[in-house]
Amino acid sequence: MTPPPALSVSDIRMSYGDLRAVDGVSFEVAEGEFFGILGPNGAGKTTTLEIAEGLREPDSGTVRLLGEPPWPRNVALLPRIGVQLQASAFFEKLSTREQLETFASLYGVGPARVDEMLELVGLTGKASTPEAKLSGGQRQRLSIACALVHDPDIVFLDEPTAALDPQARRNLWDVLREVQARGKTIVYTTHYLDEAEVLCDRVAIMDHGRILAMDTPARLVRDLDAAARVSLDRGSLPAERARGLPGADAVTEDDTTLTISTRNPAPLLSALAELGTLEGLQVRTATLEDVFLDLTGREYRA
Repeated sequence: MTPPPALSVSDIRMSYGDLRAVDGVSFEVAEGEFFGILGPNGAGKTTTLEIAEGLREPDSGTVRLLGEPPWPRNVALLPRIGVQLQASAFFEKLSTREQLETFASLYGVGPARVDEMLELVGLTGKASTPEAKLSGGQRQRLSIACALVHDPDIVFLDEPTAALDPQARRNLWDVLREVQARGKTIVYTTHYLDEAEVLCDRVAIMDHGRILAMDTPARLVRDLDAAARVSLDRGSLPAERARGLPGADAVTEDDTTLTISTRNPAPLLSALAELGTLEGLQVRTATLEDVFLDLTGREYRA
């Protein structure tokens, strides 16, 4: 038999005055799955997550979290869920270890688990450092450790890598992979499409409170059926010559680059090889970012 989903959300709706923040959202997350919710600012991601966690009551619709309703606040669920919010708040003047020990004590968790979590998130060497003196990336890792210290079955993470530098982001990816490898279910939101493409088993793309598409990143990209783009240094091949190559659908130029769009790259690349123009050549296929922009548009969201 197929095990029940770790999270089941059915037709939830939530309004703030005239603003429909969540408008009929439904999805399920399997046990052990890494599920991402993507969308521009104001898409309804955080509200959806807060309803799923039991922090907000929806206007309508139902949620089942680990087989139980999370609202009204379900005390029995609290030891089984971990939550990391967009803005983390810690206790003043406590060290990294003391922060974790305080969170652990709320669940009756001993010091051995604190040591394990410090090791998991790479903060063992910062155990005695005051939280206020941690870097942004270290503080984010501490926040995740606090959400995991009681060994929950499902973890909710709201933009856990926001404002981190590239190195800190990649380090946090390793932590999240390790969390999933331990059998935990992860539900998270992010603005980083490359991150979601690497980490998520499935993603839901939201805008204006609705889910526009939901599938594995690979299937969403494949279904977009977007052209590949072959880029060459400008001057390595005349544009008119490029337009006559087999497989070339469109050719554009800027100050430095000649770009050929193609839906049939094999004959195009073969022709470019025969012309001896492969040096510096780059091929870019469609990504999850292309799917995201195709669904939500390119309009700037403040």
